Amino acid sequence: MNTGHSGGIPEEVIEAVLQHNDIVDTVSKYVHLTKQGKYMKGLCPFHSEKTPSFTVTPERQIFYCYGCGAGGNAIKFRMEIEGLSFPEAVRLMAEESHVPFHDHKGTAVSPQNKELERLLQAHEWAAKLFHYLLKNTEHGKAAMDYLRNRGFGDKLIDQFQIGYAPDRWDTLVQFFEKRSFDLKEMEKGGLLSSRQNGSGYVDRFRGRVMFPIMNRSGRVIAFAGRILGDGQPKYLNSPESRLFNKSRTLYNLNLAKGAIRKQGQVVLMEGFGDVIAAWDAGVQHTVATMGTALTENHAALIRTLTDEVVVCYDGDNAGQAAALKSIPILEGAGLHVKVSVLQNGLDPDEYIKTYSKERFVDQIIHGAVSTTKFRLIHVKKHHNLLEEDGKAAYAQEAIGIIAQLGSPTEREVYLKELSTEVGVSLESLKQDCNLARQTYSRKQAQSQNSNSNRSNGADASGKSFRGGSRKQAGAPALLPAYHVAERRLLSIMLQDGEAATYVSDQLGDRFNIPEHAALAAYIYSYYAQGKPPDISRLIASLQDDRLEKTATSISMMDEPLDTSLRGMDDYIREIKKFPKQKQIEQKREEMLRAEKSGDFLQAAQIASEIIALERE
Repeated sequence: MNTGHSGGIPEEVIEAVLQHNDIVDTVSKYVHLTKQGKYMKGLCPFHSEKTPSFTVTPERQIFYCYGCGAGGNAIKFRMEIEGLSFPEAVRLMAEESHVPFHDHKGTAVSPQNKELERLLQAHEWAAKLFHYLLKNTEHGKAAMDYLRNRGFGDKLIDQFQIGYAPDRWDTLVQFFEKRSFDLKEMEKGGLLSSRQNGSGYVDRFRGRVMFPIMNRSGRVIAFAGRILGDGQPKYLNSPESRLFNKSRTLYNLNLAKGAIRKQGQVVLMEGFGDVIAAWDAGVQHTVATMGTALTENHAALIRTLTDEVVVCYDGDNAGQAAALKSIPILEGAGLHVKVSVLQNGLDPDEYIKTYSKERFVDQIIHGAVSTTKFRLIHVKKHHNLLEEDGKAAYAQEAIGIIAQLGSPTEREVYLKELSTEVGVSLESLKQDCNLARQTYSRKQAQSQNSNSNRSNGADASGKSFRGGSRKQAGAPALLPAYHVAERRLLSIMLQDGEAATYVSDQLGDRFNIPEHAALAAYIYSYYAQGKPPDISRLIASLQDDRLEKTATSISMMDEPLDTSLRGMDDYIREIKKFPKQKQIEQKREEMLRAEKSGDFLQAAQIASEIIALERE
């Protein structure tokens, strides 16, 4: 039994998990798929796109995105979508499909990536230590008083594993040393900092209330620390690490994902304190970006769970400006967006304390407005409607927003409201709106023409590029003949064990591209164990991101392949020819250098070597 490349998990477990988890069923829980011939297509959950380039092949049990290159089998999909390691994904899928999960010794399975697992264990231990210090020691008394004053009861503190990092330099350092953790690894993981003089390590978090940040499966991957008192910075997050990527992490997603699917909606906030307060108010489909700006990756992550978002940012100017910036990012990911309007500059936590949990749910969450309404409210704040000039300026700015709406009914609804607000007839506003729409349509057309010219090989001056000296935007680069031959040969090998044996005899590891040579070695090994062709199972045996992407990309090739012996011999000949061609080019350069230096005897000797190589 071979367990070398699967994190200690027996192959029969991996195969059983793949058999019980159809790729279409697995992906469909996160992505809306539509049938197109022998493929299923949808919007990629791993990057923002409007045109589907994400493809699932039921026949081969794999997925592949032509936009970002993500690809693999059902296990790989769960790893990527939920931020899991390979053993975690297999364990989870095995439990869900009732597949017995033991290693060949009958003990718990050890992960393939030991360093990653050590960092995860260290974060789990740190979270437990901070939580214990908060609740059970004199160190944590001031932090506990602070939390109590904010309305955090024991139930919330336990549920979100809130803790306290004492105002000492070496609490975690000593803790990790006693448990034989590598302190350099702990620094790389963001838990410790190296001393400025380079002599040892200190705790990164000191004198702070600690909020653990979990991945989708509930494992601690980072911390956010809020200082007690007036020090700076007020909030300190873990740095980016192998575990933690801010632009791909949403606070509370591990607890909220079930409620998000149930509600068909996610509430997006700015801070973890707001999320916890909303949770306590009964709004449990809430996540936060932890103070960092919303990214396309965040939007794509949300899109895997739901298609509706309520943006509930702080009511101050900065929060409302951030909400405005978030709208195009979320809509660009194909999400339907509503925005909560918090009065008097309050944040969600303050609003709940000031008014009540019930009013927060009713007026702020259920009362969220459309993005158009939110823009109009935001614009209105900047004009004095008690003056005629202010009314006129507001009307013109509002018409510019309303004119962009595609639906005549929607436009009329907002224009009627505007008519009442500014005391101008609906007919007059309609005329102005029609003019604004003409201007808007003209600008859009010019923009599209400009983009079209650029993509068709025209520069900003309108001159086209002749002779194919520039590639068309987005067009794939033309691959050299040997590269194409290698991909075609590997594609045949992925589907045919006998072909793989033939290539092994004729070519072995003499592929020119290192990834192709490595993939070929795995294919030879796979068939040598007497296994039938199965791309999904073969990908599961690779356990290497680059090779998985390479194998998936090659298996998705839709071009005709010559699978005859003669065809494969042609591919092999092309592959073998390339090193000789490269050698000839190098020899020609050497010959030119010899001629330039006047060493004609050396040049003649090299010329005869070139002739011999060309004959070969």
